[in-house]
Amino acid sequence: MARKYEVGEEFSGKVTGIQPYGAFVALDGETQGLVHISEITYGFVKDINEYLTVGQEVQVKVLEVDEAAGKISLSIRALQEAPAATRKEDHPRKSLQARVDESDAEGFNSLKDKLQDWIEKSGQ
Repeated sequence: MARKYEVGEEFSGKVTGIQPYGAFVALDGETQGLVHISEITYGFVKDINEYLTVGQEVQVKVLEVDEAAGKISLSIRALQEAPAATRKEDHPRKSLQARVDESDAEGFNSLKDKLQDWIEKSGQ
């Protein structure tokens, strides 16, 4: 490494290679780090090539530095604004019994109660 990189630092770098698991980004003439596929953007990324190209300038944030192994983990996503959390409808959740009662007007009745109804209906 040409210099000591610190967790949390932000840099402009150039994408030097793309693999199915992530993209390599050059931070200087001698140092590059890896942006794992999960750190490209928010949401699911199936193909990195849909987001990045070799030679592209990107802003990255240092997530982890392993000096012994000479590896730097980077993130593009960490510099993006998180999408607004999608909320389900603001209706209170109904209990299972309330949903059953809603879909079955008679609700749950015992066999003894139902038997008389069935006998009456079969005689018609």
